[in-house]
Amino acid sequence: MPGRYRDGVPSLRNTFSSLTSRAVHGIWRRVQYAGAVTAERPGPYAFRRIGTGTRLAFPQGTLFGTPWIELGDHCVVGQDVTLTAGMMPDLDLGPETVLRLGNGVVLGRGSHVIADTRVSVGDDVFCGPYVYITSTNHSYDDPARPVGKQWPRTAPVEIGAGSWIGAGAVVLPGATLGRNVVVAAGAVVRGEVPDHAVVAGAPAKVVRRFDPEEGWQPPLRTPPPVPVPEGVTPQELLALAELPHRRGPLDGGCDRDPDGTADGG
Repeated sequence: MPGRYRDGVPSLRNTFSSLTSRAVHGIWRRVQYAGAVTAERPGPYAFRRIGTGTRLAFPQGTLFGTPWIELGDHCVVGQDVTLTAGMMPDLDLGPETVLRLGNGVVLGRGSHVIADTRVSVGDDVFCGPYVYITSTNHSYDDPARPVGKQWPRTAPVEIGAGSWIGAGAVVLPGATLGRNVVVAAGAVVRGEVPDHAVVAGAPAKVVRRFDPEEGWQPPLRTPPPVPVPEGVTPQELLALAELPHRRGPLDGGCDRDPDGTADGG
């Protein structure tokens, strides 16, 4: 009986551990808040511009050449994101901005944007985690020298407004992406990508494009998402998600088979 009683009572060690865990997480949240970089709290960084509402989460990745980096309004830069201008710190890169993020840009956790020459990211570009965008690449012209010791090649990079770059994608020097381009996860992009295109693979190739007369070619395999009506609360959405999967007012009013096709009911 005494053993059973003790089994039901938390030990002092467990209680202390729980309190310590809560304290550590509470302190870390405060550290993250205090360490975030904003226009009002730039920390040790002298960015050319940090726009209104822009925030670099703490901990930041490698940051240097910040006087040549311009961040637009309402950008979200995740943890461990690297932003660099120039090949190394403490260089004079001249009068012009080298790395520019437009308004509303999102850089996912662990992403890298390396701008040894001009890199421009348009408004409302969203990047998943661990995206790598660079204006510099190693050269290997001389077979007698280690690749890492050969002078690199640089070329400007431009990413058009409204584009989406999936997790782990790489955008190489000289790439020019049009507006509303979708880059699949893990793709390696070089060269020019037209507006409203989807690219995938390594090297990336166009796998779908939007034609003003015929729409998406090849056609999309899924119906477009239906916007949530105004006035619907988060609680109502959660309750709807828990119902058996039937199409209701939010998605067209007919049943769906398990394979996702409409049955016309």
